[in-house]
Amino acid sequence: MNSTGYADSTSMKTIDLNSDMGEYETPEWLAREAQLMPLITSVNIACGAHAGHPTLMRRTARLAWEHNIAVGAHPGFPDTEDFGRRDRQTSAEEVESLISTQLTTLADVLASEQLTFTHVKLHGALYNLAARDRVVAEAVARSITSFNPHLLLFALAGSELVKSGTTAGLAVVQEAFADRAYNSDGTLVPRSRPHALLQTEQQVRRRLCEILNGSVTSIDGQRIPIQADTLCVHTDSPQAVEFIQLIRQEIGSAGVRIAKPFQP
Repeated sequence: MNSTGYADSTSMKTIDLNSDMGEYETPEWLAREAQLMPLITSVNIACGAHAGHPTLMRRTARLAWEHNIAVGAHPGFPDTEDFGRRDRQTSAEEVESLISTQLTTLADVLASEQLTFTHVKLHGALYNLAARDRVVAEAVARSITSFNPHLLLFALAGSELVKSGTTAGLAVVQEAFADRAYNSDGTLVPRSRPHALLQTEQQVRRRLCEILNGSVTSIDGQRIPIQADTLCVHTDSPQAVEFIQLIRQEIGSAGVRIAKPFQP
């Protein structure tokens, strides 16, 4: 361990920074996204179910293209009232259909700009469900493979979706969160619970140090091994810009290069 708090022998060489965008269009929100875009390497664009619409998809994709950012789809449950964060049970057939529909929607919108997307990252309750439910995870993997087997799949590190995506032959990018609390099984603490979001620079720095050293500490004090190929930075935090600047600085101090994921 060196003076920065990071392991001297870390095997991590590069890491991606991703953010979910195209979900709101207030002037304040659009200004924040414009500030964040040059600081990330991948963006996940809402596909019109939990949020977003074609005009906002185009705007977000154009901004990403200007900064050479990898563009991805961000499908979720069709639940605008609860922003796709309400837990629900669903069939494998419904999951396949809603993902296929949203990927097609984004692909058609981007085609009008002569752009494409390179990855898929689920949103909200669908992300959490696929992380823990093997049947749902397999349905997600089938849908993406059927749409385009060369797309990268962003999935919660160590989750069922990682296993299902890998088994289906997809290139999986394992994701960690520097601003979220973890349960002892490696899943994220639901946003509806207290302390689900880390809110201070000290908390984010401590969590990031853990991730770069290969683990996270759960809310009940258990240490969970973790592989992080990409870090999510949420745009819906008032401190989003400050957090990502801190994260970039800390990653640099650890000797890790920030780069978008390689697409085979």
